[in-house]
Amino acid sequence: MRDANGNELASGDAVCVIKDLTLKGTSLVVKAGTKEKGIRLVERQANADHDFDCKIPGIGAMSLKSEFVKKL
Repeated sequence: MRDANGNELASGDAVCVIKDLTLKGTSLVVKAGTKEKGIRLVERQANADHDFDCKIPGIGAMSLKSEFVKKL
């Protein structure tokens, strides 16, 4: 799996969000520039389109797509 810049991602990497992301069903927003340490890659399910799990400070655990992050 690759980030927005084409760099290969692995479990345990640190990434940074490159675009403001709104969370469905809430008024919370993950701001561009938010850093996550220690991502965990997940196998892509047939009905799921997220690539990895992480913990966002102030929000909690969530899944993100690799196209919205860059490797640090």
